[in-house]
Formats: sequence, structure tokens, C-alpha cells
Amino acid sequence: QVQLVESGGGLVQAGGSLRLSCAASGRTSSIEAMGWFRQAPGKEREFVATISWSGRYTRYADSVKGRFTISRDNAKNTVYLQMNSLKPEDTGVYYCAARRRPLFSGGAYTSTYDYDYWGQGTQVAVSS
Repeated sequence: QVQLVESGGGLVQAGGSLRLSCAASGRTSSIEAMGWFRQAPGKEREFVATISWSGRYTRYADSVKGRFTISRDNAKNTVYLQMNSLKPEDTGVYYCAARRRPLFSGGAYTSTYDYDYWGQGTQVAVSS
């Protein structure tokens, strides 16, 4: 079993920056990839970014490319999401997710069904 604890959310003005953290505990040796998703009111949970535990594979949603960076620190069992040049449309609840199943060639890992463990989410609000 894996537990995920998120931190770093808050209120920020447009153009500002924020860094989210997700610390994993429990059976962390089973983690193959971690990702970030977000959900705005009245909308589906959408993919933001993902990273393999090796760090060799990363993928971003088109809406955040060039502004967000995902990274991981295996020694600390932590994944980060650095968010720069924030826009009001970035507002939402951000969720951290972990996958325990092996990765397969050709997989994008952009679906909620690709992950097995979830954090409770952290609020991010961007004002204009």
C-alpha cells in the first residue's frame, strides 16, 4: 500500500509561481510512475504531467508545456510540480497519483485509470 501526501497549494496572482510537493510512503519500492492531475469545478479531472520513477520519461499536457516542470527525488520518495507563469485557468484541485503496475512501451499514462493510488488533493487558486 502507498500513501501520498500533497503540499504547496495556495492562492497566487496571475504570472506568479507555485511549487507542489507529493511525498510517498509505504511500499514506495513498487512505484513505477507518478503523475499530477487537476480538476476545476464542473469539469472532469484532467491530466497535467507524469514522470517515470527513473526520470527518463516525462509527459505534459499541451496547456502547461513550457510553464510547468515535473521532477522527482527518489531518495526522498517525493515528486514535485514547479508551476510558473500561472494563469487563472490553472485554478483547480491538484491531485498526486502513483502507479504500481509495470510500464509498457507506447503507454502515455495520461488517464486516471493508469494510476493506482491518489492523494487527497491540494487547492490552487490563480487570480487575475
